[in-house]
Amino acid sequence: MPSPLLSAVTAYIDAQGGGEGLFPTCMEGVNIISSFQEQMPMRRVYRPSLCVVLQGAKQILFGEDVLDYGEMECLVVSVELPASGRIVKASPNEPFIGLTIDLDVAMMRDVLEQLETPRRATSTDGPCVFVGQVDEPLADCVARLVRMADTPKAVPILYPSVMREICYWLLSGPHGGELYHLALPDSHVTRVVKAIYFLRDSFAKTLRVEQMAEVARMSPSSFHQHFKALTSMSPLQFQKELRLLEARRLMVADAASVAEAAYRVGYESASQFSREYSRMFGVAPKRDAINQKRLYATYGSREVRTA
Repeated sequence: MPSPLLSAVTAYIDAQGGGEGLFPTCMEGVNIISSFQEQMPMRRVYRPSLCVVLQGAKQILFGEDVLDYGEMECLVVSVELPASGRIVKASPNEPFIGLTIDLDVAMMRDVLEQLETPRRATSTDGPCVFVGQVDEPLADCVARLVRMADTPKAVPILYPSVMREICYWLLSGPHGGELYHLALPDSHVTRVVKAIYFLRDSFAKTLRVEQMAEVARMSPSSFHQHFKALTSMSPLQFQKELRLLEARRLMVADAASVAEAAYRVGYESASQFSREYSRMFGVAPKRDAINQKRLYATYGSREVRTA
């Protein structure tokens, strides 16, 4: 028998006409996905989010790390992060069904401050991504969120309280300690996150590690160490991925030429851009843009946007 959460999600998909693809809701940042087939890796920037699999399975690759998650498991991303996600289990008879919920880090911090006995913080800065089980309390919250989509007038009143519940169950769960660092006012994680935001807003400029370390108020060596521990990539690799993802978006959504996209994201050499683009995405920029436009038509802009 399907779980109440799966029933709520499939009912929403059916109400939207059924089939496969991206099914946005009236709540910004809450989206449902259905696919009848496995998919190749899709590179994009993940926001802080909760990604739940209800049927089928997915895989995410960030830096050198790979995480798999299946039915009634969730992926939690706590900082903005370039990563590749793909559906690894789906069929017409048993399609992949999942949903993503953007998380409000400020709300997460506020909820954590009110916990009487918060989970102890993990002793070291680790990756900002983890996989966990979707237990009954969390599943109940997410199901209520999905059913709320049927009554848009209720969203402004009820949505914030349900999201606070979701934050509570994540923070009080077995992985709460991994999220705890986000709430500390001067932890290494919050310092690195400030540098990530600086990098996100300035990725087209020529940046030095020393500049980013200064934003994080760390020595360059300490910053590099903590940045890589959190994101599984170096700061300059992170910047390069942001550039190439934005270039892909420009070619797909804005119909920019290869040379124009390269220039707008900070490359001085179109040939260097093409080499690095092909190395990252496995196909030349122009050909990839054509392929992405086909995916765009099927699954919507969320699959190709950078934030």
